[in-house]
Parts: sequence; structure tokens; C-alpha cells
Amino acid sequence: MPVTSIDKDVQSLTLTVHAEFPVSVARLWDAYLDPRQIDKFWGPVEYPATFTRHDAAAGGYSNYHMTSPEGEQFHGYWHWQEVVDQKFFEVIDGFAHNDGSPNAKLPTSRLVFTFDPLPEGTKLTVTGTYDSAADLEQVVAMGMIDGTRSAMSQIEQVLIDLRDYAQNFATEAELLNDTQVRVSRLVRGTRQQVWDAHHDPELVKRWQYGPDGWKMTKCELAPGVGESYLLWWAPDDGSKGFGFSGKILERVEGHYEASTEQLEGGEEMLGSGVPGSVNQLTFTSTTGGTLVTTLITYRDKAARDTMLATGMADGMEASYARLESIL
Repeated sequence: MPVTSIDKDVQSLTLTVHAEFPVSVARLWDAYLDPRQIDKFWGPVEYPATFTRHDAAAGGYSNYHMTSPEGEQFHGYWHWQEVVDQKFFEVIDGFAHNDGSPNAKLPTSRLVFTFDPLPEGTKLTVTGTYDSAADLEQVVAMGMIDGTRSAMSQIEQVLIDLRDYAQNFATEAELLNDTQVRVSRLVRGTRQQVWDAHHDPELVKRWQYGPDGWKMTKCELAPGVGESYLLWWAPDDGSKGFGFSGKILERVEGHYEASTEQLEGGEEMLGSGVPGSVNQLTFTSTTGGTLVTTLITYRDKAARDTMLATGMADGMEASYARLESIL
């Protein structure tokens, strides 16, 4: 059992978890910053978690929910305050409504995750500070201590699996539910390099030019929130091409961007009336490079399946492989 103690201090209004793991700080750090990994242990065994957003940068947000054995969902959020690479990170942790908005009727806490190297592993200390003694007692009564022990009991298996994740640079598409797909790709490059490669038109043209025999003919990127973009590809034989258009909904420079996306001119491939999506793009620094995570939300299951059937993940993999050769 990795948890060595859980201490409640009513004087300082804190709940502190002490745990030790037989792995390096870097491996444990990546497990917390990678949404594919933290999914596997943030919730108790009977209430697995799903992170739909996980920014891992100051000013960012994480949105997650835990699912009960009966299928009921319990939502929460993190508001990231500070991140010092492989040292500590601090978040405001709170309960949320089903739409992800904070539930002000339930307690929040300030969580600090501290990673300290040991001779044969890492000591993790998680300190939660509450606004009042009543808030502290409420979360304890809700099962916070037992839930934490249950959740952390799963980390050791995740850490065993982490090596495979760290070495897997291929694009991975995960079905989160009927309308959402999470696409992940670890890119060998710094977060700033990878961010710039998504936002510099000349760079985008060099790695997103499509399959062999195609080229990108338009690359009109949106300069800011509320602005529109248009990307267009055409085959070398001069026949009709296709593109994607949309607007930027939110942008946190260097690590997060949300936008709408609508297929243009793809009727021959997918038929008319192809529905659009909302794409949330997150850039996370890890020891292997930069993890690029795209959460795609479609209108319904049919739209999701239609787009997946186009070979979308394979196309993204080809593009990211080109990006790595550039970086």
C-alpha cells in the first residue's frame, strides 16, 4: 500500500496524505500530468475517473467526473495555480455540476502535490487546506479518507504500465463516451515548440499537408478568441479538395485552445450535412516531450462514428510524425 498516513489537523484546517512509491519523481510526475494515466487512479476503485480536460499549467483547468457502479456521475474540477516542474503543483479542487461549472454549495480546497526524491523512489505529499472546520468535517464525512486510500491503491499498477505510455509515441484515440473522443500524441519537442508549430502558418503548412498526393492550399489561422480560421487541402490532380473551418472559443497562450470545427467540401466523402464538433487542444510538458491531447465533442454518436471511420487518427499520426522530423 503506497499510502503511509493520512493526517487530519483541525487547527490548520488541513488533510494531508503521505505516500511513497518505488519509482523516480519523473515517472510519478508524468502519471499525474497525463490524463490517460490519472484516469486510472484519481477515483476510488468502484468510482473510476474520466478527465475531459487537464491543462497542467498555471491558470488552466481540469474537468473530471467519477462514475458509480450504477452509472451515476459525480463531477469535479481543478483550477491550476502554480506548477514547478517535477517539484510541486497547486490547484483549487472543487465539486462541479454536470456541465462542469463549480458547485458553490459544496466545499473547495487548496491542494498542493509535492514530489520529493527518496534513495529508492519518491515521496508524495498531498496537502488539502479548507476554508473552515465545517468544510473539513464535511469532506471527511463524505468518505474522503477511505476514497483516497482506495484511489491511491491503484497507482502502483499504473506506474508499471507507465513505461509503455512513455515509449508509445503513436497517436491514440480513446472513446470516452457516446459523443467524445480523446486523441493523444506524445511529440518529441518542447511545449513552446509544439505550440508554435500549431499556430505559425508557415510551420503548419510543413507538417499538416495531408496524405501523399495532396497539399495544403489555404492556411488562414485565427489570431485570437472569436476569430475564424480556414484550412484547405487539394489533390495534385486538380480535383476538388476539402477543408475545415471554425472559430476560436478560448485560448490560454502556450497550453490550451478550444475551437469549433466544421468540415467543408467533404460531401463526396461523408455525404451532406456533416455535423461539426468542438475541439479542446491541450499541450502538456512531460519527460518524453510534449503530450498533445485533443478532446473532440460531437453532436451525437453517429457523428462521432462517421468521423472516426474516415481514418482520422491515422491521418493525425502521419502529420505528427512529420512534425517530429521538423522539430
